[in-house]
Amino acid sequence: MTEISPITIFFAAIFTNNMILSNFLGMCSFIAISSDIKTSLNLGIAVTFVLTFTTMINYNVYHSILVPLNLEYLRYIVFIVVIASFVQLVEMVVERYLQTLYYALGIFLPLITVNCAILGVSLFMIIREYNLIQSVAFGTGSGLGWLLAIVAMAGIREKIKNNPLPKGLEGPGITLIITGLMALAFIGFSGIVQIQ
Repeated sequence: MTEISPITIFFAAIFTNNMILSNFLGMCSFIAISSDIKTSLNLGIAVTFVLTFTTMINYNVYHSILVPLNLEYLRYIVFIVVIASFVQLVEMVVERYLQTLYYALGIFLPLITVNCAILGVSLFMIIREYNLIQSVAFGTGSGLGWLLAIVAMAGIREKIKNNPLPKGLEGPGITLIITGLMALAFIGFSGIVQIQ
């Protein structure tokens, strides 16, 4: 995969290979938090920040420690430990300096640790054999794609909040339908580039 430009990987991760809209990874916090634009934007920024740095750290740990010691089979555990440690650090900083955001995100800030999109990016970079620059581009693009999707969903949910909906579609029902429609819309970008 070394022939793919990091810029191509970056834009593909945002649009054509969006973690939520093409892989459906990270849906739990996407559905729960996407009712308010400001909170969604802040969570999206936090996820992008965590994705960018944990991808870089996991790449270096994998290629500098696990591969030379023939411990590649431990990558799941090691990646989760790196992600959990980094999220804990981010949580402490947000709690200390951005208390309003800390309380608005609530339990979903520490739950970034178990956001499967973050682990998925680290695993995809290994499977696709990206180099460090490609991995960072993929991590950042995936985070921005996640941010784009959750903010778009929050905007749509705010618009339909005061409109009458059938009882069965209120809450998660309409959110899943809108997610499916957004995924179909993003398929339109698939003719541009695919990085699978």
